[in-house]
This record gives sequence, C-alpha cells and structure tokens, in this order.
Amino acid sequence: MASSDLEDLCFHINTKISTIKKTLQLRNIGQEPSLKSMLCKIGHEMVLLHDLLNKMETEVQQQEKLKNLLKELHKSAERDQNEAQHLRENIPPHLPKPTQNCITGLTAKCEEQTKVAELERAKKPTKESRLIKEAPLITAEEFESVPAYMKGRLTYNQINAVVQDMNKAVMGKYKILHQPLKSMNAAVRNLYHRFLEEETKDTKGEFFIVEADIKEFTQLKVDKRFHRILNILRHCQRVREVRGSRLVRYVIC
Repeated sequence: MASSDLEDLCFHINTKISTIKKTLQLRNIGQEPSLKSMLCKIGHEMVLLHDLLNKMETEVQQQEKLKNLLKELHKSAERDQNEAQHLRENIPPHLPKPTQNCITGLTAKCEEQTKVAELERAKKPTKESRLIKEAPLITAEEFESVPAYMKGRLTYNQINAVVQDMNKAVMGKYKILHQPLKSMNAAVRNLYHRFLEEETKDTKGEFFIVEADIKEFTQLKVDKRFHRILNILRHCQRVREVRGSRLVRYVIC
C-alpha cells in the first residue's frame, strides 16, 4: 500500500472519529436541563423565521405581479400618448361645419323629446307621489346618549339594522295600501284587509306596523334582543307604541 493511500485512510478515519465525538457532545448538551430551554427557544425562533421567510416570499410574488401590471399600464399609456400626438400633428386645416338644416333638426328633436317627457309626467297617477314615512337612522351622538343599562352589548350598527328592517316593513305595508284593489291577488288582498282592521282612531294618519308585518316583509327575529332595541328606539323618539285589541302597534315618529 502506498504512503499516500495510507495517509488518506488515516484522514478519513480521523474525520469519522471527530464527527462521532461532535455527535456525542451534542447529544449530551441536549440532555442537560440547563440547555434544554435554550434549545427549545432556538427551535421556536427557527419556526418564526421560517414563517417570516414565507411571508416575504409571498410579498415578493405580489410585488412582481404589481410590477408586471405597471409595465403593461405604462405601455398602454405610451400607445395612447403616441396616438394623441399623431392626431395632434395631423389635424386637418379645415374641419366641416354643421349645416343649418342639421342644427334645426337637432333643436326640433330635443323640443319633441321634452314635450313627450312632460306629457308622460302629467299622465302618471297621483298615487305614485304619495310619500311613505320612514324612521331616520340613529346618529352616533344619540347612540352615545343612550344609558348603558339600555345598550348593554348592543352596537350602533345592530340598532340601525333594526331601524332599516322596520322601514322595510313600513314600505312593504303601505305600498300594498296604496295599490288599486283590483290589481291585487288573493294573498295581497288578505294583507290589505288585515292592515285596515288593525287601524284605530289613535293611528289615523300615522304610519305604523305590527310584529306580523315585520315577519311578513323582513327576516328580522322578533325576540328579546329586538324588544331591547325597541326600548332604545322609543328613547330616541324613532317609534312609539299604541296598544289596543291585544295588539302592539309601532308608530313611526
């Protein structure tokens, strides 16, 4: 065996021995209680570092897409600029002017369209112009002025969502009341007669709904939370109650 081969063999064996020693040392370090917490911390930091690298990679990809979009936008803007420059440099010295017949025809057409629109407005029945009263939304200042025991965990948006649903029920009810009776089907006619039966002398000229209307025209649940919000709406003078004939009528203020 040549001396160089022997030296290589010795170097290889010494490298293996050194690797085994380092492995044994690392195993012994992992078993020491004083170093276990440090190793766990290093492992946790490695996980966080891995997550951060993933986020950075995602951000780089998004920026790459944005860069490509900006390149396309830049090319499009350059094309538009070149076309505009070409048009500017090639404007004809003499443009044709509109003739008197053309101007007269356009004027007559506009006048005719105006007359037709006025006739259509005049032909519309007056019932369509009837206004249906709605409750205004609660303002931020009004919400802050509501006592804490009334609000509880209710939010500003939850209260106004109920106001919107109540307005939706009011609109649904009074659109039916404003319809001609001949245009109603059987189901709508039954609702119409129920609306009339629920009216009293105290609600004459007022806009009001009952719980049945809320269930008919909205998906709002008439539960404890609904009645808590009603207390707030009464406090803010959005609705008032009229009771009678075992029925509670919510009148829009």
